[in-house]
Amino acid sequence: MGFVDFMKKALGKQESVSLPEDSFDRIVEAARLEAVQKFQHFWNVKPGELIVYKEQLVTLPANSKVEFLLNCIYKIYYWQSKNTSYSSDDVGYQKYALHNLFLQNLLRSRLTLTDDHIVSLATHFLNYQKFIWPSILDWPLSYFLIQVEKNTKGRVISESVKEALLAIKDELNKVDYNPREKERTKSISKIEELLHLGEGKEEIKPVYFLGKDKFSEYANPIIKLRSEKELPVWYKILAQVQRASGGRPTQKYQKESQSLISTLGTDAFKEVVLDWFKFIIQLKESELVQTHTYGTQTYSYTSYDLLSTPNIDAIKGLLWMCVSLNDRTALATIAALAERAYRKIPGKGPAAAAVGNACLYALYQSEGLEGISHLSRLKLRIRQASTQALIERYLQEAAKDQGISVHEIEDLAVDQYELVDGQRVYELQGFKAILDIVAVGKTELRWFKPDGNPQKSVPTAVKEKQAAALKQIKETAKQVEVTLSAQRDRIDRMFKADRVLTWAYFQKYYANHGLLSFLTKRLIWSFEKDGVSKNVIYFNEKWVQPDLSEVEPSSEVTVKLWHPASASISEIEAWRSFLVEHQILQPFKQAYREVYLLTDAEINTRVYSNRMAAHLLKQHQFNSLAKLRGWKYALLGAYDDGRYNEAASCLIPDYHLRAEYWVNEVDAQGEMNDTGIWNYIATDQLRFVDTQTNNVVELINIPKVILSEVIRDVDLFVGVATVGNDPNWQDSGGVAAYRDYWQAYSFGELSEVAKTRKEILTQLLPRLKLAKVAEIRDKFLVVRGKLRTYKIHLGSTNILMEPNDQYLCIVPDRSKKDVTQNVFLPFEGDTGFSVILSKAMLLAEDDKITDSTITSQIKRV
Repeated sequence: MGFVDFMKKALGKQESVSLPEDSFDRIVEAARLEAVQKFQHFWNVKPGELIVYKEQLVTLPANSKVEFLLNCIYKIYYWQSKNTSYSSDDVGYQKYALHNLFLQNLLRSRLTLTDDHIVSLATHFLNYQKFIWPSILDWPLSYFLIQVEKNTKGRVISESVKEALLAIKDELNKVDYNPREKERTKSISKIEELLHLGEGKEEIKPVYFLGKDKFSEYANPIIKLRSEKELPVWYKILAQVQRASGGRPTQKYQKESQSLISTLGTDAFKEVVLDWFKFIIQLKESELVQTHTYGTQTYSYTSYDLLSTPNIDAIKGLLWMCVSLNDRTALATIAALAERAYRKIPGKGPAAAAVGNACLYALYQSEGLEGISHLSRLKLRIRQASTQALIERYLQEAAKDQGISVHEIEDLAVDQYELVDGQRVYELQGFKAILDIVAVGKTELRWFKPDGNPQKSVPTAVKEKQAAALKQIKETAKQVEVTLSAQRDRIDRMFKADRVLTWAYFQKYYANHGLLSFLTKRLIWSFEKDGVSKNVIYFNEKWVQPDLSEVEPSSEVTVKLWHPASASISEIEAWRSFLVEHQILQPFKQAYREVYLLTDAEINTRVYSNRMAAHLLKQHQFNSLAKLRGWKYALLGAYDDGRYNEAASCLIPDYHLRAEYWVNEVDAQGEMNDTGIWNYIATDQLRFVDTQTNNVVELINIPKVILSEVIRDVDLFVGVATVGNDPNWQDSGGVAAYRDYWQAYSFGELSEVAKTRKEILTQLLPRLKLAKVAEIRDKFLVVRGKLRTYKIHLGSTNILMEPNDQYLCIVPDRSKKDVTQNVFLPFEGDTGFSVILSKAMLLAEDDKITDSTITSQIKRV
């Protein structure tokens, strides 16, 4: 019998059923009056606290309870089809709300249902779907199906019940998309389980991923292709993961999971599950356009999803099962999946936060410290404040378990990948392969023939006979690149930490570490013994000072990362000359690091600095930069008068400090995006707060290095996010009240970053081809082209043309080759320097420019 026939048959039975007697209405009215007296707000009503519910409804005979439930279904439908008010003070709404509450609570209680009862309830659910949003999901189906399970347990279900369940399943399958997709698919799965068990079958019911998405399309065929021996275990595994709920697995879940993996075999489980994870990592979001009709109006909206809700739960369950997978490939894959899951998608935020959280849990629970190493890296990569807090909590728990600090556990967790001084040697089929670190985030794999001569490409014998080993080498190379980049950022943040290392510790975890030594030996360190400090770098196999005098450390030496804020100007200049002379590329700015010392104005203001106040920033860009540097910030929106959070903050736990950079929304007409977030913010004061007392700290009491590092962060935010850097901002209209700001910033005094650029360019310019047509003049790099002379501001990179200081707009092409790659810089990471040189080289030959948007400006008089 099909769905239509079933409905005709079932509804035909109901046509002769009269509505329940007035006694039901009297019970609901009595409950309403009691609720109005007991509860201040009607939406806070709890049926279990109503005497009428406990004494008159719960005690009804089984048949009467069912009749009351049927009456509730009808009354809910009837009210929704006729209602005019959703006010909690409306008597009709109050009765409607009670019918809803009683329906759900009674279905959750112990009921004795006959097959006729089950069919009647199913028929009412199908017949009386809610009026405004007509969907079977509006009814409490999950509670109803649990009642069916309890009342048919241990017996073959009747044909009438089977038809009723199939009819509900047909109706659920009609729902193409619903925010309650998880509930829909779980209800379908429950019906299939009831039908399977109700037929008295002993074999395991096939179980597949339930969600409607690309992942199910990919993964379900893989399950079907597994061997007959494996299939029953895979069905059990999928049934297990689909029950995953909450933030962490229970001990029972973990025990059952490990038993299933043991039965299947760890290698078989890992092979399939890691392949699924890799598929998700590469998966792009699906775009779905939905339309809904309300009255005479039809509304459309677009949503984006990576995974369906049911599959998010299932993947979460699989990740919980993966805590026993401790090999390098598995943990690297889980870490990569975490990054994909937290990547934001339009209108939603993180693509699958629950999956990301499960990845973090799996890494935290894994044996050894490699999982912790990935957590340390992810702390720098993932910008959501809640996620960073979760990672920090896991790191603290792991450190507590080991009885050490978070800094120390992050040191211990850095994998060496069997490297020695940044190099690893492999022997395959008589050939030698050498994996070298050549730069931060970049490795090189070189091959040598058995006779020692270089081999240009991967040997054929290795490809054919050692494919698995070759794949592992390439994966190791990728992991080295990712890990080294993360460790570079971690050491860069060490300036804000109060870390003093013993010589033995420094040697083991930094200087002689196979991976970190690549960074360590390019940085300047302070060796201190008996109160005397000597600042050194590793050069020609020894620790030397800038005058090349050797320092031989002893076991009593303590080591600290050198910072220019604690050095004299002459020493800073000596180190900078040393790096340039010996062509030493530091992994980040250290010798050339901008220094921000306390000014007289800040001494006078005592508890705050206005050094970085009164700037106009693009808020979304500021938000991204702040989180990238470990600051916490919440976007200001037009809601709540834009006052949800007015400061970006940075915790400095080693000193019990919190830095706060205050900002205000720019409430200009139309200057907000579609979600009500302001496009621009205006900056205000910077201050420090003692996290132990919550009192504001006087700036003179802030350690010099901490003050310098925090202001450097803020200067970075301003320097990158300011509208003064946008060559199109003034032409597009900008914000009228801030047009003078754009002009002042674009061609005003140099920031500390720009001063550093000026110093480096002064040193490098004589060595460049530009030297014949370019010179440093005050705040500008002045370039003499064939047609005009150009002044490139060393801060904003904006351009003025002589003789009338006419503005020239050139938008950098990010896709073009970096012209500075053959120019030695003593540090990595200043894209503004590259932009300046690119513009200079272009304008030096302005007669060859073909872009009409540029030539039209140059020729304009």
